[in-house]
Amino acid sequence: MAAGFNGSKVVICKGDLTPERLITHLSASGDGGHLAVDCEMMGLKPPRDRLCLVQMCDENKNVSLVQIQLGQQEAPNLQKLLEAENVIKLFHFGRADLAFLRYQLGIMVNPVFCTKIASKLARTYTERHGLRELARELLGLDLNKNQQSSDWGRDTLTQEQIEYASNDVLFLIELKKILEKILIREGRLDLAQKCFEQIHLMVELDLLDYNFVFEHNTPKG
Repeated sequence: MAAGFNGSKVVICKGDLTPERLITHLSASGDGGHLAVDCEMMGLKPPRDRLCLVQMCDENKNVSLVQIQLGQQEAPNLQKLLEAENVIKLFHFGRADLAFLRYQLGIMVNPVFCTKIASKLARTYTERHGLRELARELLGLDLNKNQQSSDWGRDTLTQEQIEYASNDVLFLIELKKILEKILIREGRLDLAQKCFEQIHLMVELDLLDYNFVFEHNTPKG
């Protein structure tokens, strides 16, 4: 167990969630509750780069960091949690994370809420929709993103990596609730939900290496 911070309780698991941690998250997030999820990879191409870490935070600020081993192809407890239909899984730019989870562990995450899509639909007064910008404007927090590009495949995570990975999920539930209020106010919540439902289609196209399917012309270069 790693020391908690920002009111969180952080547990590091090797290869899969422990049964106890699975029960903890299902108890805190079940029946329409929320589970924030993020992933760290060695790169951005699922066929080439491996999934290294899956981090989660439930409504009680229980944070689990699951280290995925080299060559690992399944994580049954993690799959049970991420496929639980009564738990809303929150991502920030979930398209990339869902592609890696599907390609490397066979996990079809559902239902999904993406705070980046929500931000683009709700905050049309800005082009800045990164997690750091969202946290700064909506929560008054300045998240440290220095570990974004680091070796996530190492056997033992540094304390800086643990804090970075935890921060990427600690505040998503709060951000989701704020963004949802704006979407409701502006009459765009239904549109957002339709977008979330299409993320798996986009993931499938990405994994098949189809780019710009909906464009009139394919960009050159």
